Amino acid sequence: MDLDLRGRRALVTGASKGIGAAIAEALAGEGCHLHLAARSADALEARAHDLREAYGVEATVHVVDLRVAADLERLAAATTDAGILVNNAGDIPAGSLDQVGPEQWRHAWDLKVFGYVDLTRLVYARLREAGHGVIVNVIGTGGERPTAGYIAGGAGNAALMAFTRALGGVGPRDGVRVVGVNPGPVATERITAMRAANADVDASFAALPSGRVAEPREVADLVTFLASDRAGYISGTIVTIDGGRAAAG
Repeated sequence: MDLDLRGRRALVTGASKGIGAAIAEALAGEGCHLHLAARSADALEARAHDLREAYGVEATVHVVDLRVAADLERLAAATTDAGILVNNAGDIPAGSLDQVGPEQWRHAWDLKVFGYVDLTRLVYARLREAGHGVIVNVIGTGGERPTAGYIAGGAGNAALMAFTRALGGVGPRDGVRVVGVNPGPVATERITAMRAANADVDASFAALPSGRVAEPREVADLVTFLASDRAGYISGTIVTIDGGRAAAG
């Protein structure tokens, strides 16, 4: 299916690895020019080089810390040609209320929760003025099924789900769609580390309805579709991609 993204421009945060890198590649495969944002200059430059070589698209690197207000403003000012924003950066630690201290909690939320909100605030104003655009928030199923063992992540994801639905409900009046994606477990470096630290993790993943975790590209393909005009009547919606886990209970 041609998603008619050729020549469009997208900003992807957390683009140096994992789901963000896969999203960048999926968009590039559709002919979309890219702004790639993350903290790791070397990883971003390597990613941008590979995408230019493989797909013939433009790929601009932005080394930023999305916890820093000045970096957010600089990033928004440097990407005014992007009609698509994919908020993806974030790494909220697991742990109970006693295990995740206040500084750790705030540090994590400054990136994933407030980073999403503040960058969206800057970009949305421009998209509204232009009269068109798409914002895709990559959130996580922890917001659907909060647990005490992932309390900071579940609460943060739930907040972003509410944020996405609220803004997505009014965005079409401004020509701007706002949608969300809730991945379950995905085969990223974080999952690899979990497997190395706990042999029981593989058994828990094998017990999932699909018998495995998702591949980053599977999440990326969904994000790319939602960012395209093929999904032009979807806004304020959050799509779960977890291989049937939530439905299985």
